[in-house]
Parts: sequence; C-alpha cells; structure tokens
Amino acid sequence: MTDQILKPTRRVLLGGAAAAIASPFVLGEARAQAAFNWKRFAGQSIDVLLVKNPRSDLMQQAEKEFTELTGIKVSAEQVPEQQQRQKAVIEFASGKPSFDVSGISLHVQKRMAAKGKWFENLDPYIKNASLTAPEFDFADFGAGPVAYARQADGSLDTIPFFVDYWMVYYNKELFEAKGVAFPKTMEEMASVAAKLHDPAKGIAGFVSRGLKNANVPVWTSLLLGQGMETTSPEGKLLTDTPEAIWAGELYKKLNKDTGPQGAVGFNWNECQTTFMQGRAAMWLDGIGFATPLEDPSKSRIVGKVGYGITPPGPKAHHAGMFADGMGISRGSSKKEAAWLYIQFMTNKKNQIAMLKAGAGAPGRSSAYLDTETIASSKFGKQYFECLLGSAKIARAGLPQIVPVTEFRDVFGVGLTNAIGGADVATELKKATETFAPVLAKSEQG
Repeated sequence: MTDQILKPTRRVLLGGAAAAIASPFVLGEARAQAAFNWKRFAGQSIDVLLVKNPRSDLMQQAEKEFTELTGIKVSAEQVPEQQQRQKAVIEFASGKPSFDVSGISLHVQKRMAAKGKWFENLDPYIKNASLTAPEFDFADFGAGPVAYARQADGSLDTIPFFVDYWMVYYNKELFEAKGVAFPKTMEEMASVAAKLHDPAKGIAGFVSRGLKNANVPVWTSLLLGQGMETTSPEGKLLTDTPEAIWAGELYKKLNKDTGPQGAVGFNWNECQTTFMQGRAAMWLDGIGFATPLEDPSKSRIVGKVGYGITPPGPKAHHAGMFADGMGISRGSSKKEAAWLYIQFMTNKKNQIAMLKAGAGAPGRSSAYLDTETIASSKFGKQYFECLLGSAKIARAGLPQIVPVTEFRDVFGVGLTNAIGGADVATELKKATETFAPVLAKSEQG
C-alpha cells in the first residue's frame, strides 16, 4: 500500500479519479489475509455491548461474515445511548463485566475508562503479528482520532472507529430566496439567522439544542472559536472567562432571538426534525445526523441541504470533535477473540460501509478515497468537502475529564436559563462555582 492510498487529498477525493484504488491493492490484501490465521480461536463465543445506532446495525449485519471467517460466535446487544453508558459503568465497576467488547463515547467516558481500568491497552495487540492481520493497517486510522483516543499515559485502550465533527447544516433554498450567503464568521451566523428568521411563516433562522445537558456541546463548539476549551491543560476551569461568556452570549442570541418556539426542550432529534421539515434555516450539530435529511420518505428538503464547515470565531477556526471507540474488557477471558472482532468490525471494508450508509465519519483515512462510494453518494460533493475540511481543524468538543456528565448537567442548566432570558455571565459564574468542587474531587486519587 502506498502513501497515496493512505493519505486522502482534496484533489483525489473530489476529482473522482476512478483509479485511486487499483487492483494491486486488492491482490496484496488477499495475499496478506491468506498468510494470517483467522481461525486460531475458532469455537469461542464473545459478548459485545453496543450503543443503539446505525453503526451498530452495520456491525450486527457483518457478524455472519465474521463468524464464517473466524469460527467465533458473537452475541451482541444494542442498548440506547444513556442506558448503555450506565450499564458500562455498573458492570465495569463490578470487575466482572458480562461483555468482552464494548463501545464507548470517548467524549464522555474516556477518562472514566482510564481511571477504572476498563479496557486492555491495545498497543501490544497491534504490534503482535500473530494477533493482528497485516491488512488491518493501523496506520490508516487518522492521526487526530488516534490522538483523541489515547489516554494521558499514552496508551490506546480503544480503536476510534467513528468520529463526529460539528458543522452547520443549512437550507439552500431559504438562503437563495433571501439572497443571503453562508456566514463567514461565528458572529455573522447571528446576523444571517436574523435575516432568515420568519416566525410568521414558521421558519426559524437557527436551531440547536436547548435541552439541559444536550446543549453544552453547542456552547463549547462556539468557545472553540476563541481558541479555548472549557478546561486548561492543567485542569483549571475556564468556564466563566470573558471568552466563555462571549460564547454563551452568542449561544443565547442565536437560540433566543432566532430559534423556534420551545427550543429550550430541544435535543438533536427535535432539531433534526425541525430542520428536515424546512422550518429552520441553519442547524449546528454533528455531521453524523445527515442521513435522514436526504431521505425522501422523511425529509422535505432533499437536495436542498447545504453542509458548511463551522465558521471561524474571533481568535481561531475549529470544528468540535466527538468520537466513539471500541475496546476489550480487561476482565474478559477471551481477549484474543475479542481483538479479532474489533479488527474485523473496524477494517477498511466495514469503515467504507459506514460511509456508504451515511452512518457517520469513519476513523480510517482510506474510506474517503473510495471514489465509487463518493461518486454514488446521495450526499454529494459538498458533504465530503465539509467532512474533510472539518477533520483538518477538529478539536475536542468537550473537556476530557471524568465527570463529563455532571459538567454537562450543571452548565446545561445555565445555558437553558440563558435562553429563557437569564444573564449569561451570572449563570456561568454560578455553574463554575457549583462544578469546581466536583472536578477537584474527581481528580483526587
């Protein structure tokens, strides 16, 4: 495999070069697979804990092929996101989880997993030629996702198979009707939203999450425009700084002045529904929510959706990054079989399947070089431009701390209050004072 294959370029991706993946690659991969013994652990059975979503559907569909290849049987369970996170915490805390493999949200549970020693360090597995097939090609995973998945001590305890970049969905028809261009800055988002806001026609200029906890990534994504996250590298809270207040004021202005009625109760699904019914001009959220927008059976705006990179703020240009990883339970007695499962489910073929299904952004770079997938995609050229452009400027969208859920709960209340008219600086100061001891306690021991 050549460097050209591994490193996506804008020219190759968007030019539609049909020869990007040539037959020698396929032949080389076939030879490598023949040399690797996938049947070493035939007869074993493994249990897998997954989050209920389209990516997990694809994994379960691929189980039959995995079993035929390895002789390993799989029993996988999909659990809704919040319940899956709770189940993982309870079972890992017991020291004897009922599953051999688990997926986690790195932006929520990464530090918790490290502190509780939930997963095996995968680095030794990756380096072991008898356990890792040559075609797995770990170097194909993007540097950004891998760095995000690595723990503070440098260990890699999950494979980052899915990355979600925050961007701006926009309704091209509404923009064109008013002769408005896509905003060039974060502050311009507010002025553009005001021009497109038309309550009399049931159209909001902007929609984003207003529901407490769920709304925090909207605020933190805006804060990235100040070149800042909510905590310093030393772990100090930066949540009541002038920059954090600026992001909070912009969040308030967008949602209070140009948002739909009832936005304080909106999570991503309400935002998605509002946008795909043509009742919002812009929506700031993860690129992984694109699939239904181009589905004629669900959306009224098929073919009218614009995919825009999050605009730059006053001091920096970043796209909020969130990701999911998959790891081997440290308490598993079938670690090697579990590793074969992770290898297979995150291989090049299955990562391309994720992209083809519109189920999210794969962690592998080569997926974006599959010109056939891109050419036939219902999402179009702009979607892939947005995805790759966002990847280049991605930065963690939430603080990498143990009590992420508590962080979202506390600051989410303040943001919800702000939409209702409360003073942003006062709310952020109060939330910072409330959360500071929680963070300090989590860092002890």
